[in-house]
Amino acid sequence: MSIRTHARFKRAPLALALVAVMSLPAGSAFAQSTTAGDQDKASEASSDTQKKAEKVETLDAIVVTGSRIARDTFNSVSPVTVINREEATMAGFTSTAGVLQSNAVTGGTDQINNAYGGYVVNGGPGVNTLSLRGLGATRTLLLLNGRRVAPAGSRGAVGSADLNVLPNIMIDHIEVLKDGASSIYGSDAVAGVVNIITQPKVDGVTIELQNNGTEAGGGTENRVSIKGGKTADNWRISGSLEFYKRSAVTYADRDFSSGCPTPMVGRRADGSFGADDYIDPMTGEPKCWTLDAGGVTVNTLGTAYLLGRPGQGSLGYYGTYYPEDLPGLGGLDYFNRWRPNSGVTDGDLPGFEGVDYYGRDSFDPRMLEEHLLSPTNNYTAFLQGGLDLNALGDAELYFENLASRRRSNQVGFLQHTIDYAVGSPLLGDLSWLPRMAGAPADGSTGGRPIAARAFLGWGLYKNKQEVDFNRATVGLRGNLGSSWKYDVYASHARSFADYYTENRLTDRYRNTLNVVSDGNGGFMCADAAARAAGCVAAPMLSTSVLAGNLPAAYKNYVMQWTHGTTEYTEKTLNAGVNGPIFDLPYGTIYGAFGVEYRDAEIDDTPDPNSVANNLYGFTASQPTRGKDAVKEAYAELQVPLLSGIRFAQELSLNLSGRVTDYDSYGSDTTYKIGLMYTPISALSFRASHGTSFRAPALFEQFLGATSGFNAANGDPCNAWASKTPESNVYVNCSSLGLAPNFDQKSSIKVLTKGGAETGLAAETSVATTAGIVFQPEMPEWFGTLSLAADYYDIQVDNGVARLSGAQVLGLCYNSLPAEFTAGTGYCGLVQRAADNTLSVTTGYVNVSTDIVRGWDFTARYTRDIGPGSFRANLAVSHYLEQSGRTFPDSPLVDNNGRLYSPDFTGQLDMSYNVRNWNFRYGVDWVGKMSDYEYYQKNGIDYTDVYKMDTANYFSSNASVQYRGDKWSVTAGLRNLTDKRPPQVSSAVAGVGNTMLYSGYDWLGRSYFLNFTKSF
Repeated sequence: MSIRTHARFKRAPLALALVAVMSLPAGSAFAQSTTAGDQDKASEASSDTQKKAEKVETLDAIVVTGSRIARDTFNSVSPVTVINREEATMAGFTSTAGVLQSNAVTGGTDQINNAYGGYVVNGGPGVNTLSLRGLGATRTLLLLNGRRVAPAGSRGAVGSADLNVLPNIMIDHIEVLKDGASSIYGSDAVAGVVNIITQPKVDGVTIELQNNGTEAGGGTENRVSIKGGKTADNWRISGSLEFYKRSAVTYADRDFSSGCPTPMVGRRADGSFGADDYIDPMTGEPKCWTLDAGGVTVNTLGTAYLLGRPGQGSLGYYGTYYPEDLPGLGGLDYFNRWRPNSGVTDGDLPGFEGVDYYGRDSFDPRMLEEHLLSPTNNYTAFLQGGLDLNALGDAELYFENLASRRRSNQVGFLQHTIDYAVGSPLLGDLSWLPRMAGAPADGSTGGRPIAARAFLGWGLYKNKQEVDFNRATVGLRGNLGSSWKYDVYASHARSFADYYTENRLTDRYRNTLNVVSDGNGGFMCADAAARAAGCVAAPMLSTSVLAGNLPAAYKNYVMQWTHGTTEYTEKTLNAGVNGPIFDLPYGTIYGAFGVEYRDAEIDDTPDPNSVANNLYGFTASQPTRGKDAVKEAYAELQVPLLSGIRFAQELSLNLSGRVTDYDSYGSDTTYKIGLMYTPISALSFRASHGTSFRAPALFEQFLGATSGFNAANGDPCNAWASKTPESNVYVNCSSLGLAPNFDQKSSIKVLTKGGAETGLAAETSVATTAGIVFQPEMPEWFGTLSLAADYYDIQVDNGVARLSGAQVLGLCYNSLPAEFTAGTGYCGLVQRAADNTLSVTTGYVNVSTDIVRGWDFTARYTRDIGPGSFRANLAVSHYLEQSGRTFPDSPLVDNNGRLYSPDFTGQLDMSYNVRNWNFRYGVDWVGKMSDYEYYQKNGIDYTDVYKMDTANYFSSNASVQYRGDKWSVTAGLRNLTDKRPPQVSSAVAGVGNTMLYSGYDWLGRSYFLNFTKSF
């Protein structure tokens, strides 16, 4: 399993029936607690303005996400989408995480989910996060009943809410606001806000069982839930317990991950790709699992260049050397990579054949046991209640507690290397091998140069996590006088994680290579203390070892479980009031005012071996410890400018602002202005403009130093004389006195740390939205039609970016010679030692910019047909721009329409409800994507080189539900046509030829069955 920094963000499709809150004209509103069907009926029943106005008077005041002012309609200046839990069940989802990561919510932007178990992601393996508008999970705010859900996860980069902690059976509906809202909610609400609303009151007991299975095997999901509650005259209590289990999907479980991934290079005459793929001479077919199609070097011996006979592969490139004075001797050539072949008897290395880059063995069958989708066991408990005090303004003392435990694990594949020093007895018959490379930095060869390096498959290794999350809230809410309301609450959240990884320890690996004779023809570890601790000598170099057959005792000694802990706490105090301020000619001005205090603290303690840089082949890390606090005050006003007159049934203004003071970076202010205009009952216009911000996450400020290595070929001064003489790189490298043909021999050490020391500041953003809602009065036979279109434009400036070591080197060596010589700017982060070894220090800085623009289109149609009712919902997202740049002086790069960033996605959901039956069919659409246009704009034409585009992707789902008196059964199929993810060249794919992208379904055709029973 590879450990890589995730560069793009991912989920399976959802054809979920959406109740789009499209700012319906006054009177067409529906109460927040009504079902989707009730909402449609309410809309249909409003045939004229008089009836609509009368209906408004019967509705209770509600608070919609994006505002703190209670209103009697769903009219809001920002579009809010409501997802009903019943429709989520009909769509076959077993978890709230699955609903939130669906295309219907994300608009097709990539999400971090269970396919990223082998990648370095914020929150650690097994985490599921939500990113709206593709702006990242740290720019999306998640609320539960209007209150923040604190971050949870493992390792040092915990900064976002983990969707695994959320309940399922207790949820009433989910509100999604895709608009900046920092003036209302504070930091993080840059791309939008998701508010999960639980059922406020429950009477009786309900059990729910759900099973989702896949046709291809693996990925089975099971959920067992129970909820119960009691409501009395002056008190209420309710809660739920849930267990959710998902089994793993391995590479072997899916044909697109277990088949024959190839580079897919070169277009054939029929338009398909692979014409120039490497042909395996052993099969006569394109070679699978090449080094650029997901494979790793195994069963291979590395040496200095020696004369040998080529393998069955073609001569020529990557690893084959042709000295000018030795053009080839009787079919012999020079190689530095070999694989066993007992039939070879000539050359310098009998028993081995020389291999080039593509000829190397690169597939180990154990790779197919790696997890494609990782498993998890989630336990969730939720409890809420309230007590009427009959005092303090008819106050209710309320509480809420959410507790969860996630037990997740991931299985990956490890490549292993063994460095045999010059003259080592472990070389056996190859003890004569000359120096291949210098002594490795880890000291494993005791300072002696390397004579041979064995590349082999170690086999599987595991990660596992146990994450406990708890959020407890207690509050008091009531009336201030006859019309004002107040709400005061305190909340404490804590996430604690134990995380474990099977790691090879460098000191143990070093001990195994320092050997002496055991007197019986074998070898033992030379260090007596190491022997006493169970040290086992490394195996003697042999063809069996190259094949990955390592002694169990050796593996058990070298590999050990390493253990770290992560604790994240967040405390919140909030007090707010809202109510009418005074009357205007066309209505009453309403206001909401409040203050909030939050403090957060992170404490990540890696395993001591990680702190001591004792992990062989893995990055070391230091503890991440830090805290921050914020004091805030906010105000919001709802101002009716006109109402009930010709061409102005409603004209209202919404104003909000927030003052923020962080301990980490100081004070800031945000604001938002919104306007709603309804000239006639069938037509509404809305617009908003405001600012938002995101305070740097604790891990971005205080990340413990991590150390790793970049390849030696990343030194900008390699062969510097061949570069353009006028370039800064040429001038800067020549000033160091390096040889013109300088070639770096050592890996580049990269040290990464948090940005608090460099004055990391908050990100700022500006968001503008504008929309139109059309609900024409149609004849009764036609039904009811509602249409909405909303434009959005969000720009994030001063964004926090984590610079790579390569980026810092490039910025330094491309800087002006005066700055380079002085060692200022980015060159202050680069050190070149006397022996020319390089080290780089980097971390988080405020440099990036992100811009997202586009349209959201929504349509809803309802009609009575025969004895039942038909409903269709259509939602389409159209991105116009998805741009970003890492540095202020870099050009913006627009990824819109490129692979992983579709410019179109959509969902169509149709249902027919008749008596006790409900039938549903849905289609999820991800638009076609292509990288060709992007590269052509930059002067590169890959159209006949790589497969770098995908066609439109459609996935359909169907289900049926029967509702009895106090029970219901729902059954259905997801991905009816067993649509597989599109295949692209491995140069741009994540797993072989498959894009690591959440908008596609990786499970294949699956079934689901849900049973609910109430008592």
